[in-house]
Amino acid sequence: MAGRINDDDVKAVRDAVPIDAVVSEYLQLRNAGGGNLKGLCPFHDEKSPSFQVSPSKGLFHCFGCQEGGDTIAFVMKIDHLSFSETVERLAAKAGITLRYEEGGYNPGHQRGERIRLIEAHKVAAQFYADQLGSPEAEIGRAFLAERGFDQAAAAHFGVGYSPAGWDHLTRYLRGKGFSDKELILSGLSQDGRRGPIDRFRGRLMWPIKDVGGEIVGFGARKLRDDDNGPKYLNTPETPIYKKSQVLYGIDLAKKDIAKVSRAVVVEGYTDVMACHLAGVTTAIATCGTAFGGDHIKILRRLLMDNGSARVIFTFDGDSAGQKAALRAFEDDQKFAAETYIAIAPDGMDPCDLRLAKGDEAVVDLVQPRTPLFEFALRQIVKRYDLETPAGRAAALDEAAPVVARIKNIGAQHEVAVQLAGMLGILDTQFVVKRVAQLARWARDRGGKGPERQQGPQRGYDTVRALVTELAVETIFAKTVDEAYAGDQLVTVRLRAVDRRIRDVQGTLARLGAQGDPEQLAAVQNELWVLTQYGQSLRNNGAAAL
Repeated sequence: MAGRINDDDVKAVRDAVPIDAVVSEYLQLRNAGGGNLKGLCPFHDEKSPSFQVSPSKGLFHCFGCQEGGDTIAFVMKIDHLSFSETVERLAAKAGITLRYEEGGYNPGHQRGERIRLIEAHKVAAQFYADQLGSPEAEIGRAFLAERGFDQAAAAHFGVGYSPAGWDHLTRYLRGKGFSDKELILSGLSQDGRRGPIDRFRGRLMWPIKDVGGEIVGFGARKLRDDDNGPKYLNTPETPIYKKSQVLYGIDLAKKDIAKVSRAVVVEGYTDVMACHLAGVTTAIATCGTAFGGDHIKILRRLLMDNGSARVIFTFDGDSAGQKAALRAFEDDQKFAAETYIAIAPDGMDPCDLRLAKGDEAVVDLVQPRTPLFEFALRQIVKRYDLETPAGRAAALDEAAPVVARIKNIGAQHEVAVQLAGMLGILDTQFVVKRVAQLARWARDRGGKGPERQQGPQRGYDTVRALVTELAVETIFAKTVDEAYAGDQLVTVRLRAVDRRIRDVQGTLARLGAQGDPEQLAAVQNELWVLTQYGQSLRNNGAAAL
């Protein structure tokens, strides 16, 4: 095993690679005054920047989670590397040849696991790129040409081709010194009957890079009818590739995302290419998975969640695209940025749109127009018959909790007013109050959302207010005994029952004579039970409790 890296070389690496340049590959930094820079901490979730970098001292520190150190410590922490792996990576960037205390240079096969897997992917990417020019890859070049991508576009995005044979890449990587174990671990090869074989065969290949620009996986598109695999085949989960934590095109888009505080999320590799070539250089895509929380964390660090930040989602107009949009909306409140959705009138994706109508149409498509929350609400509302009171009530029951999730009170009020308009409910304040009540319930329950309750228990927040009211009420009775306590409990219970009766009467009025007979009967039965219970409390006092 190679010895310890020479101390002078470690110092040379630390001095040669500016800490702000390294950190800027992962998050947006802004002036914090005094020569320091600030950004959203990549090591814990936060909404206001507490992460600071001092370029003059070569140090970083987060005042929120207390992580800190130099350039090497930052890379070790964020990329989960060992000390030697980190120094080797930074040395390669700085063009520094490392010396080891026990003599000699560090052979490639003795480097850390992550470094080896990254190198294997880098070699594979070049192999695939070279193969794109082969006679066999004509079908791949035709695929690209039909979608408006020339040789220069393919080179810019590193697109390549995997030969159709069983083990072309595997044999090539073996010749470069990679072991079978490394090839299987990397996901580039898989076990065959007689040893490792290529995972990707006869497909168009897109290299997938992490935010630091390292190739960590591939996306492979089927080209031939006799290929029985899925349309798109991605690298499996590996030590360096987690599909929920990578965004295709982030390496190309990150600087412009940070510069203009805008990100465009599209659905596929060709859509990213089409957007960038059309001038929308902030486009990125997920890799074979839904857009989720880890993706949001990556973007938030680049957007820095300032007031002008925008995230625009583009989805196909079909049902699958609509479902994807609704899934994205589930995580919407994890953004401080405003989120929008863009769907071409004829349902075309950015790649098809560029072919049919040119670059300008793609640029126009991703201009923020329809807020994502508005799209989500319209998808809910359109499932109900808004011509009937029952339909409007049911739509409100499903849509109001969605609006209540909006954290900004001013925005929540504004959207509630819009929801009333969508539903055709003239009493706007009724909808606004309903949303506000649901939001209060959610806050009281620790953000878990409103809890549906039956009978008198449903007025619990209301009851809590009454309890506090009674707790501070001046006691006029000469003695506080069991009878006095019973009277107060009756008062609390009666108020809760009366409020619930009013709620049920409102439901009954909205259902009307045309409502579902079974539902009408259930509501009428609840009203009868509540009325009887209220009368018993009035007549019998504490004995009815």
